[in-house]
Amino acid sequence: MREVWMTGPESVAELSRALADALDGGPAVLPLDGRDLSAAKLRDAMAPGKPVEPDTAVIIATSGSAGHPKGVLLSVGALGASAAATHTRLGGPGRWLLATPAHYIGGLQVLVRSLLAGTTCEVVPPGPFRADTFAEAAAPVLKCDGPRYTAMVPTQLTRLLDAGGKGLDAARAFDAIIIGAAATPPVLRERAAEAGVRIVPSYGMSETASGCVYDGVPLDRVEVEIAADGRILLSGPMLAHGYRLRPDLTAEAFADGWFRTGDAGRFEDGRLTVLGRIDDVINTGGVKVSAAAVERVLTDCAGVRDACVVALPDAEWGQIVAAAVVADRPDPELLCAAVRAGLGAAAVPKRLEFVDGLPLRGPGKPDRSAVARIFRSTS
Repeated sequence: MREVWMTGPESVAELSRALADALDGGPAVLPLDGRDLSAAKLRDAMAPGKPVEPDTAVIIATSGSAGHPKGVLLSVGALGASAAATHTRLGGPGRWLLATPAHYIGGLQVLVRSLLAGTTCEVVPPGPFRADTFAEAAAPVLKCDGPRYTAMVPTQLTRLLDAGGKGLDAARAFDAIIIGAAATPPVLRERAAEAGVRIVPSYGMSETASGCVYDGVPLDRVEVEIAADGRILLSGPMLAHGYRLRPDLTAEAFADGWFRTGDAGRFEDGRLTVLGRIDDVINTGGVKVSAAAVERVLTDCAGVRDACVVALPDAEWGQIVAAAVVADRPDPELLCAAVRAGLGAAAVPKRLEFVDGLPLRGPGKPDRSAVARIFRSTS
């Protein structure tokens, strides 16, 4: 196993070389965040001294939504199938700009796509994401002929749209910008379209070697089914073949060529709609409320940029619905009325906090534990 500790642009080059070797049959690669103090614990959980499972080219180590370390095992075939399907959907192999951390699957796949396309990948410098640094990093890519692509999280796109100027001009020049890691709110889609930025919202995870459903439509050779409990099931050649040293978790999640996600979904007009985590249900006064459904209603409201809904313990109700909202024009009465009309009285947030931005974890995902702490600190 070859460890690569990600600390800056030079480590991206090191990871790219390690990936090229792994794709050619060399040692499996374990990328880790060298700026995260908890990464050493995550690395130890991957047991680098033990033999690597057969056919493994990359191990993506994650702390998981419940805080339990997992190592996702990806083969050369899975990585290659994902990259090929992405290029087919977007318009052919092209040049890529790496704008997200490469130790996560979304960023790592940008490197893989570049390697398999035989092109050079440019890199947005680490640190706080800024429109000017994005524009500067994008310039070499945008000077090249052929398709130009990048991938980012919703927060980054929001910052580019807010800043305008050269960063937004650079975003407009890309043939496609994949948006992943977290849901793309409707208002963000509308803002991007109005600004002339071509985005492709994606759904996927480490276990699918990055996004495998683009704008609700599965990539070539990907199959999607909805189980009886509403759970999204995924199948295709880009699936991982298990978890590092966890045959129990592997057997639970992977069976008969299908991966059982932790997400609920449904098909609407032939497109997959992801409804949120299947266990993300708030039981308030005996009524079950989907946190994701409340978030969708809130983000559909004019002026709302983002929202995160969590359950808070309550002596009377058992749990109550609490919402942290990022809005241009805060109007609690309007938001509560929208939720009441769309989902019923039980879904109306009993606690509502307006914030400048949501706390995030990993590659742009809302940190629900941190959101819950916001409410505890203001109670």
